[in-house]
Amino acid sequence: MRKIYLSYINSFAGLSREVWWLSLITLINRAGTMVIPFLSLYLTQSLNFSLKDVGWIMTAFGCGSLLGSWIGGKITDKIGYYKVMVASLLLSGIAFVFLQLMDSFWTISLGIFVTMALADMFRPAVFVALSAYSKPENKTRSVTLIRLAINLGFSMGPALGGLIITRLGYAGLFWVDGVTCFLAGLLLLQILNPKKARVLDEVKADSTRKAYKDQPYLLFLVTMVLFGFMFMQYFSSVPVFYKEAHALSEYQIGLLLGLNGFLIFIFEMPLIKYFESKPWSVLTNLIIGCALTLLSFLILNMGSWIGLLLIGIILMTFGEMLTFPFSNAFALNRAKGGNQGEYMALYSIAFSIAHIFGHNSGMHLVEGLGFTTSWNIIAALGLLGCLLLFLLKKMLRR
Repeated sequence: MRKIYLSYINSFAGLSREVWWLSLITLINRAGTMVIPFLSLYLTQSLNFSLKDVGWIMTAFGCGSLLGSWIGGKITDKIGYYKVMVASLLLSGIAFVFLQLMDSFWTISLGIFVTMALADMFRPAVFVALSAYSKPENKTRSVTLIRLAINLGFSMGPALGGLIITRLGYAGLFWVDGVTCFLAGLLLLQILNPKKARVLDEVKADSTRKAYKDQPYLLFLVTMVLFGFMFMQYFSSVPVFYKEAHALSEYQIGLLLGLNGFLIFIFEMPLIKYFESKPWSVLTNLIIGCALTLLSFLILNMGSWIGLLLIGIILMTFGEMLTFPFSNAFALNRAKGGNQGEYMALYSIAFSIAHIFGHNSGMHLVEGLGFTTSWNIIAALGLLGCLLLFLLKKMLRR
């Protein structure tokens, strides 16, 4: 037991102080965005919007996220990651507070769009900051630590949000959301000032290399969209499958999905350290991760035994744990020869696209073709992603 514990602790060794501070700031920021899980309830119960209106407002949410990622990448290359992160945290904090003042369909849609655009400017900038504050050999584990902070923040957020709504109502939720984002920005100003922080891997943008013209990178982004489309189903159409095909209660569905976060918190860092030590390439790890995720959908079609759902969520989680950190590491490594902000913006946009289209398309598939056929189609998309990653390996070897 002691050996396992020491191995777990050792998996965090070697990460810079700045990366730990970035993780804390990300944790505060993500725990603070507790409005998001309750947004649909707020829109339907407090503002009395129809489900159709909520659908369009959530589309504005996704579009704002996409635009913010793109703008964040562009201006990161112009003025640097530090200023973009500070501006994103401070301005999105103010925007969350003002969001509660909007109550018509058009004002709330515009407000959500602007708020998410400001908030998601942070994403490409923080990836570039991670690259600067990490030694080359620690980049994947640094990304993994940020992911742990994000998962822990998303776990804490809904619990805190529910408590705040009970005590203070939705208005209190917007205030707490805004204040926490603002405090995260102030903490960033105090702790990670460029004059104080140690830059461990200085990479200058080379304007001669554009992400939009990097063909291997564009192929990589296509595989990430396919993976994102597949992954998103576990938070939209798969819970419907749990409910309708297996008659699970909301509590049981929550436990199954909660297992995902628990496994990530316990196993992701040691798993990444183990795979980093292997002689094969980052792309091989991505192929393994994508394959595990597509297998999780095929497992769902193997019968009515409840244990298959458990096996499915475990396979998906281990697939996610391999795919996200190593894909991020691939993007950071590819960005070293060009405009980092532009590269990381496109990486974020790939998942924004999956977010915009994945949930909606998955629900339409299930409604039109049923669960079994839908899972086979989604697994086929995962297989296509694996084949494209094989093609990418050959392309890079040449």
